[in-house]
Amino acid sequence: MRTEFPESFLFGAATSSYQIEGATHLDGRGASIWDAFCTQPGNIIDASNGDIACDHYHKMATDVALMRELNLQAYRFSIAWPRIQPEGKGNANEQGLAFYDRLIDTLLAHGIAPYCTLYHWDLPLALGEAGGWLNRDTAYRFADYAHIIGQRFGDRIHTFATLNEPRCAAFVGHLEGRHAPGLTCLKSTLVAAHHMMLAHGMGIQALREETPAKLGIVLDLKPYHPIDDHPDNQRAARCGDGIFNHWFADPLFGKGYPEELVAGFGDNMMAFDDADLKTIAQPMDSLGINYYTRSLTRFNDKKPFPHAEEVRNPGAAYSDMGWEIYPDGLTEMLTRFHQRYKVKDYYIAENGGAFPDHRIVDGQVQDNDRTEYMQRHLQALAAAMGKGVPVSAYLAWSLMDNFEWGLGYTKRFGLVHVDYDTLARTPKSSAIWYRNFIAG
Repeated sequence: MRTEFPESFLFGAATSSYQIEGATHLDGRGASIWDAFCTQPGNIIDASNGDIACDHYHKMATDVALMRELNLQAYRFSIAWPRIQPEGKGNANEQGLAFYDRLIDTLLAHGIAPYCTLYHWDLPLALGEAGGWLNRDTAYRFADYAHIIGQRFGDRIHTFATLNEPRCAAFVGHLEGRHAPGLTCLKSTLVAAHHMMLAHGMGIQALREETPAKLGIVLDLKPYHPIDDHPDNQRAARCGDGIFNHWFADPLFGKGYPEELVAGFGDNMMAFDDADLKTIAQPMDSLGINYYTRSLTRFNDKKPFPHAEEVRNPGAAYSDMGWEIYPDGLTEMLTRFHQRYKVKDYYIAENGGAFPDHRIVDGQVQDNDRTEYMQRHLQALAAAMGKGVPVSAYLAWSLMDNFEWGLGYTKRFGLVHVDYDTLARTPKSSAIWYRNFIAG
């Protein structure tokens, strides 16, 4: 129940720029690496792109009004770097800044707290063509961009996050090849990951000079559980867990990169100056957590380090993404993280389920599976808070159906249904439940 959470606790929803905005060629916006990635045959399952997406760029005012109708108290959005600096450097594009001015002011006028992410994967293409995150200079360009954002919007933002899921941007984009820029090289992955973390540290420093807002980053977390007690399966799960959950978090909190993982990566590990670790470990005010599922893991020596293979749990329910629905993992990861890092404030930056709920019946999508997903995860969140984990907000993923990266428009996470032919918005039954829940 709503009363299980403090009165000051904020409930809201989240989106990202490339997934909803559209208008990729308007008002001075430059191209991003995702614009280029979408043009390559086979990269997007339905051969789609973000050119129109949900057309939030033009429908922003009505979308915010809908948030208010749903009783949302907070909204997490990301800024499209190519809208602000079309080439990834140089002077800011005033038309791009003006759009986010309007968005922020409209949110505040409706009593909705703005949570702003600077980077949700849509790197300016010009920087991508200059090496992207493999080029250390990109971290310096990000710091310049952070100065612009902090100076322009810092007086009105509740919480800033530098990066969204650097693990996903690094490993899925540079090792698995399923996201932009589409590389499949471990050494490149570790270089990109380090430069993203450096960009985070420099971005925090830049924002700190410009704004009194809360500052932090958003990490995705997922527990890894071995299928049994066999030592090989135990080690595969431990190292898989370390890469997913601690490769980025340990440096953020001054612990450096985990030694067992550094040894496991061997010659693929890049050399860097220890001064980088000091830059990365900037003091933060809050930590955003994205949580969706867990990994049930067994050892497979045919796979590269950490030799971890995910297996399906025959007794579990799965979302339309093929992810096990495992709410207890949210309690586990929050309590485990807090024991290890002692963060003073967490917020759930993303949590939600994709389900095959594309049909509207009698004016509504009856997505009871999503409602149950949210109920169970809110229970898990309340359990973690009951164990002393300081959490201040829950932001459901996602406000509306949108472009789901390499899966195009084939998966729906939204509380609000989007008809991609007409772009009409229709709140699903989960949105109505969430509205009533927030109202108490």
